[in-house]
Amino acid sequence: MTYTVLALESSCDEYASAVVRNGREVLASVVASQVSQHARYGGVVPEIAGREHLRSVVPVLEASLLEANCSWTDIDAIAVTQGPGLGGSLLVGINAAKAISWAKEIPCIPIHHIEGHLYANWLSSATAQYEDKSPTFPIVCLVVSGGHTEILWMTDHGQFKRIGQTRDDAAGEAFDKVGRLLGLPFPGGPAIEQAALEAPNEHSELFPRAWLPNSYDFSFSGVKTAVLNRVRTPGTKVIPTLTSSQRSCYADAFQTAVVDVLVTKTAKAADEFGASEIIVAGGVAANQKLR
Repeated sequence: MTYTVLALESSCDEYASAVVRNGREVLASVVASQVSQHARYGGVVPEIAGREHLRSVVPVLEASLLEANCSWTDIDAIAVTQGPGLGGSLLVGINAAKAISWAKEIPCIPIHHIEGHLYANWLSSATAQYEDKSPTFPIVCLVVSGGHTEILWMTDHGQFKRIGQTRDDAAGEAFDKVGRLLGLPFPGGPAIEQAALEAPNEHSELFPRAWLPNSYDFSFSGVKTAVLNRVRTPGTKVIPTLTSSQRSCYADAFQTAVVDVLVTKTAKAADEFGASEIIVAGGVAANQKLR
């Protein structure tokens, strides 16, 4: 027996719809990006994000069903991100899910945003040839995204304990803000990673790490401020245009500082708690240096 779920995500600036079979097999995944709308502001504008989601609801739903080769009669339930996230953006996805649930007489399942990130580690493409292997409990989970950075201890499905979190900026937020300081395009994460690849093998730029001893917490506001103080003209608030070499060196040094703390604390937690595996989730998990 198969069980097929249509899943909606609208927690921030991307509206997405996926069709998943039996909790593991992704039949379709369609994302409507808003990068071009927010790029001019250097970050996500909540009001714009919510309005753009309204434009995407029907086209994204139709595209995901088409990609999955499914009709509405094949859908057994609808899942939707209930939070945390931007209020206006969440409202669009939740109301769309409720309406579909009512019209099609199928269950509506609210999903916690961070839990959804974690369970991406159990998903696989329907067309991929893969060994059907689930992560083995107990697990240390590193969640790194634009709005969240935390370490979770996971002993079984649905059994979580937060053992560390950011005390200020999330890692992804720091990447976006530093990217703007360096004159790189939005979103900052991929732009910084690309710029860092062009840095020389050895350079003198080194930014601080907030280790926060005896804690699995994080802090990225200090390294962000260190970048600001390094790039602006001393004694002023002016940030001059950087050379390509300067930009690459700063990007590499910043990325190294952030990844160093993320990796060190996650590995230490895995050792101390006796984890069988480490899983990484969230948008910043795409960063190759972190991986």
